[in-house]
Amino acid sequence: MRDAPVSVAELARAGRVTELAGIGQTLEQKILALVETGTIPAAEKLRQRFPAGLLEMTALPGLGPKRARRLFEELGIDSLESLGQAARAERLRSVRGFGEKFERSVLDSLAAAANPGSRATRRVLLDRALAASELIVDELRARAGDPGVRIELAGSVRRRAESVKDLDVIIAARDPGPLLDALPALEAIDSAARTGERAARGVTHTGMAVDVRAAAPDQFGNLLQHLTGSGRHNAALRERAVRMGLRVSEYGVLVEATGVTHRCATEAEVYGLLGLPYIEPELREDRGELGTPEPRLIGLEHIRGDLHCHTVASDGRNTIAEMARAAVARGYEFLAITDHSASHGFGNHVSPDDLRRQIERVREIDAGMPDIRLLAGSEVNILPDGSPDYDDDLLAELDWVIASVHTAFGIGSEAMTARMLTAIGHPLIDAIGHPTGRMIERRAPYPVDMDAVIAAAAASGTLLEINSNPNRRDLGEVHARAAVHGGAGLLINSDAHSSAGFAVLRYGIWTARRAWLAPEDVLNTRPWDELVGRLKRPR
Repeated sequence: MRDAPVSVAELARAGRVTELAGIGQTLEQKILALVETGTIPAAEKLRQRFPAGLLEMTALPGLGPKRARRLFEELGIDSLESLGQAARAERLRSVRGFGEKFERSVLDSLAAAANPGSRATRRVLLDRALAASELIVDELRARAGDPGVRIELAGSVRRRAESVKDLDVIIAARDPGPLLDALPALEAIDSAARTGERAARGVTHTGMAVDVRAAAPDQFGNLLQHLTGSGRHNAALRERAVRMGLRVSEYGVLVEATGVTHRCATEAEVYGLLGLPYIEPELREDRGELGTPEPRLIGLEHIRGDLHCHTVASDGRNTIAEMARAAVARGYEFLAITDHSASHGFGNHVSPDDLRRQIERVREIDAGMPDIRLLAGSEVNILPDGSPDYDDDLLAELDWVIASVHTAFGIGSEAMTARMLTAIGHPLIDAIGHPTGRMIERRAPYPVDMDAVIAAAAASGTLLEINSNPNRRDLGEVHARAAVHGGAGLLINSDAHSSAGFAVLRYGIWTARRAWLAPEDVLNTRPWDELVGRLKRPR
């Protein structure tokens, strides 16, 4: 509900709230109660069972419900105030699993919470920003009713950045007034108003600022380029223009010698006047894109298979067969079933005996599906000493092993790097999943020497993953580009936990494009029989 791009209250009043994914009749009644009375009776009963301060504690990074409950039960901590007192008195470390580093992180988090003005402007993950911005663009296009009117996203959303601060929408129309005036009535917009003859500004129901700008059709390319490029990209473009005796702006390209301004209907014309090939939006970050030959970037159409997904055997929501059919529908040639291993820490784990039965089920289903090759795999947990949490004899029975860190993030840089290098050197581990462990805007990467990780992966033939989960996109673009330059093999996987989850692969593709990756830089753009030849253990 928090991420819904439209007003949930209005949907509830209109009897349409069950159109939202995951909202049924029971939740509908709770939503209506909240809208009509300001509270939910069931929630009030729950609040009576737990101190309000205990709930506030769960919002601190690294704490969560389970840890908060342990502190409440073992130390009687029931508020942010008592938590801070206990941390300063070094009492938290008396609870098993809570050490000195945890105490420091608690004090840092409390200090940040007490001084919200010091924090950076709130950023929103790309998937949530896209949900609102695409709804705005689609509705504006429907209201325009004229295929000659162009309406496009700009800004960091169009560059496919990992997170964004606001939304930019560009309109090319001879008379944009009616569309600008319609902004307050759009389903995704909470409030909006005109800010000029060719501009309007609004706020979505999720709190994101929206700027809508309009240009004449023959200036659309100028405005779109100006509002899409990062500040650094546009500054580099202006410097190049000055050296050529030109001035580039959102209004056109001015030739200083003649005083003539060239108005550009397309971005390609803007770049052409500056002696440049068209630069894809994902590359407009001032990372060497000016003057570089136009790279051939990877696209969704290049991916031949997915080597990281989950089923109901662990924490997924669909069966092996359902995941396989969804992969076939996407045109995939191979799919690895990689449910979580025995110690990943989230419950619903797969014991060694369960994994043996899983291997048999994968083989049986694979035999009946000629359109795709199913691989029996596992996402094993990398233990603190770098070893996988299954015996080698069992791992050897699998077609594919991807290993990830899911526990003990705070062991320090030296220990974490040694842990990763040990896993990379294991002869039965084919790939490392989400290698830095970050959660965008929520959890920093764990401390690890990525230069050493990339070098070890290149030397051993262990592959590194770009995980497409929009909360992760890990490896990030900088490390992905470094991995290619360092000779490490890369994969782009969905980490899908449902048949619909394969759709997130586009976020991994966008990360790869922002890393300048070509199809040949990513190994699952190849048929399985060819990919096998790049793996370190024989099949």
